[in-house]
Amino acid sequence: MKNFIFISPNFPETYWRFCISLRDCGLNVLGIGDCPWFELADEVKDALTEYYYCYDLSDDEALIEAISYFQEKYGEISYLESNNEYWLEQDAKMRTIFGITTGPNLETIKNYKQKSLEKYFYERAGIKAARWTLDTSLEKVAAFAKEVGYPIFAKPDNGVGAQDTYKIKNIEDLQAFFKKKDINKPYIVEEFVEGQIISFDGITDSKAEPVFYCHHVFLNDNSAIVQQKLDDMYYCVPMDKVPQDVYEAGIKTLKSFNVQNRFFHLEFFRLTKDHPFLGPKGTIVALEANMRPAGGYTPDLINFANSLNCYNIYAQSIVYDENREYMGHEKYYSCAIGLRDEIKYKNKLDKVLEIYKNNICFYGRYPKAITDDMGDSFIFAKFETLDELLSFDKFVREKEGE
Repeated sequence: MKNFIFISPNFPETYWRFCISLRDCGLNVLGIGDCPWFELADEVKDALTEYYYCYDLSDDEALIEAISYFQEKYGEISYLESNNEYWLEQDAKMRTIFGITTGPNLETIKNYKQKSLEKYFYERAGIKAARWTLDTSLEKVAAFAKEVGYPIFAKPDNGVGAQDTYKIKNIEDLQAFFKKKDINKPYIVEEFVEGQIISFDGITDSKAEPVFYCHHVFLNDNSAIVQQKLDDMYYCVPMDKVPQDVYEAGIKTLKSFNVQNRFFHLEFFRLTKDHPFLGPKGTIVALEANMRPAGGYTPDLINFANSLNCYNIYAQSIVYDENREYMGHEKYYSCAIGLRDEIKYKNKLDKVLEIYKNNICFYGRYPKAITDDMGDSFIFAKFETLDELLSFDKFVREKEGE
């Protein structure tokens, strides 16, 4: 029996489902996390052969000690994964140290983490990306801004989520950015793109072909959600309704990155106005590549839309190199609405639950660690049509006095 170490099986909360699916496909699943055993949910405990508590997952020595313990007790470690953006580089470091070859190592993970390197792979796939520069000096970025025009957008070249991102509207903003940015953190600066953020999501086999895919549409960009404390909604388009141009752009990108037996979350802009360099309105433009599931509880949103278990598909890709899920169930549009505690909503939760009791799949509170990006509480629901979904969103997020 092959051994699979799952890093942080307790966070996000539903990630124990990965462990269940991996176990059901015949793997010996071992967990390492920063939550004490007695605080773990029963689902996490039941999914694992054994759990090793590691107070700080960013402590290399502690993590090496944990992996060595499992290796001595159970034998060779065949897989190590967190499926969590925050730990991807740490995962790669541990694979490199322990000679685990079933995932990116410390060198190849850079292609998935550094946004400047991602541009190369997108462009190799034939997909245009916003023009960019690295922020080596105020003068260089000012010259870049003069070339492409304000506004421009700055974000860490290797960052997580929308933290430490800046929309720069003029030279004064640019000067302020250079005064307050972390001098030890390289930034990539891009021309600002007028477009709606969309994504191509799924799971690949060993040939970088998707064994399952779907599509997400985001109403707001994540930086605006974080900086303006917005509520939000994004929705999942099921596999059989993915637009052809999104599918084609996604396939080319997967091949360019050579994404093997992994979840993927490829982000694009769909231009909302003509652009002299990037193309006419409607063109798909590269944004970022993430070789892990989309954040929060998005795998569950995918399940609701496609009437399947994507955790199973991930495990089946790992073990069998194919998708063995039944794909013939009815499909839906599913949405994730994130609500803010400080916003006064016209329709209270009890009313929403009563009126839409046949559509709501999942609701609750987000963990504190992701509230900046996702909101304080959430409601997931599914509908047969997109119009029904948009009406639901309008009802749920209507503010008092509107």
